[in-house]
Amino acid sequence: MDSEDPLTPQAFQEQSGVSRETQARLEAYVALLRKWNRRINLVSRASLEDVWRRHVLDSSQLMAYLPPAPSGRPRVLLDLGSGAGLPGLVLAILGAGEVHLVEADGRKAAFLREAARVAETEVRVHACRIEAVNSFDVDVVTSRALAPLSRLLALAEPFLGPETRCLFLKGAGVEAELEAARSAWDFSMESHPSCTYCSGNILLIGVSGRGTTAS
Repeated sequence: MDSEDPLTPQAFQEQSGVSRETQARLEAYVALLRKWNRRINLVSRASLEDVWRRHVLDSSQLMAYLPPAPSGRPRVLLDLGSGAGLPGLVLAILGAGEVHLVEADGRKAAFLREAARVAETEVRVHACRIEAVNSFDVDVVTSRALAPLSRLLALAEPFLGPETRCLFLKGAGVEAELEAARSAWDFSMESHPSCTYCSGNILLIGVSGRGTTAS
């Protein structure tokens, strides 16, 4: 949970159990994040003081909640508003499957492409607004700090199939977001505590349709 002492790369590797090769890719990503963040606002400067907890661990904890990969093909993951690659690029580095990153800001999209290159990780970067992405079959939709839950579900709707799951990182105020979303959407939901923030929540959602008041 929240801690005054920054999480070291070594402590992250011990806690997560990732291989040395994967750890090296994550360290390359973090080094590039620090470098680019001096020029463009990818994450807050303060958060870089504990980057391995606040960004890498926070994103990587979603691996435990991803739905299983379908038989005969990779799991397809769509990350909405990827920004600095959190959580989508981190999940791709960890082997989440076929990962699509959507980011409308051209500078951030350029960062994502370069970060994927230095981390030796294959991803598809969609440098456009989410609404402009042509729909395709997706197994899981992820997002972190992008929009209220009702808006996230509306953005994800074109990609949702009967078995698609949404996996969203949320902070304080999640109950109000859930209440608002339930007035517009029919969905099942599991909530799990974040391992990085005392007030953090991981929402695992399956959408069955729009409610009667949804527009």
